[in-house]
Amino acid sequence: MGHGYEKLYVVRAEARGIVNAVVRAWRGPGRERDLLVQSLKAAGAATLAWAVSGWWLKDPVALMAPWVAVVLVQATVYRSLFKGLQQLVAIAVGTLLAAGAEALTGNILISVALVLPVVMLLSNWPRLGDQGIYGPTTALFTLTSGPVSSLTVSHRLLQALLGAVIGIAVNALILPPVHLRSVRENLGSLAHATQETLASIAEALAEGNWSEDTPADWRRLADQLEQRQESLRSARLWSHESLRLNPRLPWNSREKPPPTLPPESEDQRWSSIVAQVGAVVGAMVDIADEHRSIPAPDQQPLRDYGRLLADLAAACEARAEMIYESPTPDGARGQLDEALEAVERHHGALHKQLTDERYVSPGTTAVLGTLLIGAQNIWHDIAPDTWPRATARA
Repeated sequence: MGHGYEKLYVVRAEARGIVNAVVRAWRGPGRERDLLVQSLKAAGAATLAWAVSGWWLKDPVALMAPWVAVVLVQATVYRSLFKGLQQLVAIAVGTLLAAGAEALTGNILISVALVLPVVMLLSNWPRLGDQGIYGPTTALFTLTSGPVSSLTVSHRLLQALLGAVIGIAVNALILPPVHLRSVRENLGSLAHATQETLASIAEALAEGNWSEDTPADWRRLADQLEQRQESLRSARLWSHESLRLNPRLPWNSREKPPPTLPPESEDQRWSSIVAQVGAVVGAMVDIADEHRSIPAPDQQPLRDYGRLLADLAAACEARAEMIYESPTPDGARGQLDEALEAVERHHGALHKQLTDERYVSPGTTAVLGTLLIGAQNIWHDIAPDTWPRATARA
């Protein structure tokens, strides 16, 4: 009975996910709509290829054209061209080797046994990438789908070329994909996740105690930050690739990102912030460990440090809003200035407190001093112009 409820829950969750994706695709631009457009384009390219090869030309191996066309409606125009060349080479090699083996042996079974090991090895050639698998599959189709002759071989190669032309043309001429929005979305998501991580640590420090699960939660948040950072790198690569050879864009803008795209300096900024947050999380996990080898810091300076992290979290939130409000982030700019004023105030007070041996123990100075350096580095990455270099050197 329990397993039945679990399966029903999974089915309902999947159904809700599908419905939500359809709703998001209907409401406006986004990843779901991009997937819908690309799927419809691939289906349309395959249909057009079959109409030309099977219905109009009545070719006996018409399957090759729609098969190639549907695969070559890739995520970018450049990728369609690049993958198309790789696939045509793989198909030509598989077809010609299969035809040659059948002509020499006159036996399909022997030809399959001779050709497949060779084309399987060639399919792993790095120059063919993930399109190399079309070599052995095409060789099998050539040997098993009918009599092998020079006519069927030439038709198979021409049909593959026809499908490639149709697939690439559909992708390039009908709403050619430009992946710019995903960079902003991933960058904003990374900024918000950074804010959540800092706010989580600040909240635990403000309460003065935490459970055994709290360090594990901090580690999980830090791991998620690294995953989001990797997603941002991937989105940036996709955005650059989608600009290449894209007829949807003016010729002089195909090799450089448009001004609406967040600059790569923002990627570097948040990459550095994530690294510093990871260092802070690592130190906090050591402090929370019952079997720690480092001395336990005093509670009051630890709470003050939590206030500083809360201010940094607010600054990250303002930076995230600036990413979405670009190019006129006036409201977020005011929030950032306000948060940075609080950062400077709490940083100065905590720095002064840690340098006064009358109020803090040497162990607290060592541990909180390390944490304070991490907070200063985060502050510097968020707003280099406001970072107190003189205080840091002191």
